[in-house]
Amino acid sequence: MISKVFFPQRRKGAKVFLRFSFASLRLCAKTALLFCVLSVGLVNAQTPQATPPPPAQPRSGTFPKPVEQTLQNGLRVIVIERRESPLIAAQLLIKNGSEIDPPELAGLADMTANLLTKGTQTRDATKIAQEIESLGGSLDSGARWDSSFATVGVMSSKIPQAMEILADVVRRPTFKSEEVERLRQQYLDNVTLALGDPGAIARFVAARVVFGDSPYGHPVGGTAESLTRITGADITKLHSRYYRPDNAILVIGGDINAKDGFALATKYFGDWQKPGTPLPASSAETEKAAAAKSGRVVVIDKPDAGQAAVYLARTGINRQDPDYFRGIVTNSVLSGYSGRLNQEIRIKRGLSYGAGSSLDARRGVGPFVASAQTKNESGAQVADLLLGEITRLSASPPADVELTPRKAVLVGNFSRNLETANGLVGQVASLALYGMGLDEINRYIKNVQAISTADIQKFAGTRLDAKTSNIIIVGNAKAFLPELKKKYPNVEVIPVTELDLNTGLLRKKQPQI
Repeated sequence: MISKVFFPQRRKGAKVFLRFSFASLRLCAKTALLFCVLSVGLVNAQTPQATPPPPAQPRSGTFPKPVEQTLQNGLRVIVIERRESPLIAAQLLIKNGSEIDPPELAGLADMTANLLTKGTQTRDATKIAQEIESLGGSLDSGARWDSSFATVGVMSSKIPQAMEILADVVRRPTFKSEEVERLRQQYLDNVTLALGDPGAIARFVAARVVFGDSPYGHPVGGTAESLTRITGADITKLHSRYYRPDNAILVIGGDINAKDGFALATKYFGDWQKPGTPLPASSAETEKAAAAKSGRVVVIDKPDAGQAAVYLARTGINRQDPDYFRGIVTNSVLSGYSGRLNQEIRIKRGLSYGAGSSLDARRGVGPFVASAQTKNESGAQVADLLLGEITRLSASPPADVELTPRKAVLVGNFSRNLETANGLVGQVASLALYGMGLDEINRYIKNVQAISTADIQKFAGTRLDAKTSNIIIVGNAKAFLPELKKKYPNVEVIPVTELDLNTGLLRKKQPQI
């Protein structure tokens, strides 16, 4: 804080006398000396350290061991006891998500899951919200790739009431027409907003380029056309086919022991009837990447775009891939503030506010994406830089001084996520969903630390081949297209007005003359 000292103005014709004693002078001297010391300290405190301190040695923490059993109706129940705080989270996971959307009904699984909390046979949406609020808890539901979920979090003393509500919304939703229409309008508004954002458009297009018309190709939240087609009957049908105990996992974690957890599961889910019909067969398309053409360069021309969104996208790995830990460490070297992409594109060249990458491991092969937003004029340059950094990783892998902090980021994020009951439950639920051993939470840090420079070089060279990756740029094409065509003469240009996200072709059908 800076203090200001004000002196009164001298009145015209007045005489001003200043008298100083030796004590006053000594006080002024001390005050001035103190001000200098504080000023030097303030300057030093504001001066950034030239290099960040090295990360500490990782500690192999031990997380609670999950205990599980399967109820007679086929429901898998997992309980994780951790008494550090008086909180409990419970998640009911359905082992299917947006990958089961029919091709013409993108967004169906996500709408179905979101409607769970909008009314049951005994509670309307308002009553559900009021009851959860009266417990001081939270209730959430939704869908993503490979799963749908409903999650509740409360104090441990309130868990019986919360579990009763969780069972009610999962098992007995009513999908009232007014709630369906209200949610449909919200989704349509979200789509409209997304289609005004170059980054969102690039993300949708990248999925279609990588996965074509296979289940991972469409937007989780649907398109304007698909959302309009979804009916209440479609929602009810999906719920009846997939929301069943033999296709579900219940994970309870926090201030609870295994015996009490299993008792709650039996009380509220034990009489959930398993249908006599078998589960629908999973599409073989979700077990492998789509046989889409690789090495495409796709430009979505959006003349009013203030910036260009630049994506590099390709197939990556599935969750059970033996290269999983090599993959996530390799991605960490590329991504994050001190990752190579951000260092090269933002810090060194100032071409973007941020650049990064993601490796999304799913039940089937998921995508690897590297991206940045930049001014339209540098769209082609940023595309070259993304490709160049992916290529360089296999030729110039990170030394320990670079690799150690990138591992520390992974370990830190993982450990922080497990600090909350909700994070712990979510992590264990993910392992269960993908058929992984539940004790992997206690091997994660060791597995990350075991990855070497040679592992990263091999993964980058064999699994992230830049030559077979796809480039997607959304922006004002006239600003970057001439430069882009010099290197990529096979560029596909699609005006944003002709873009169709309902098909892997990406173009609206032209009317027949």
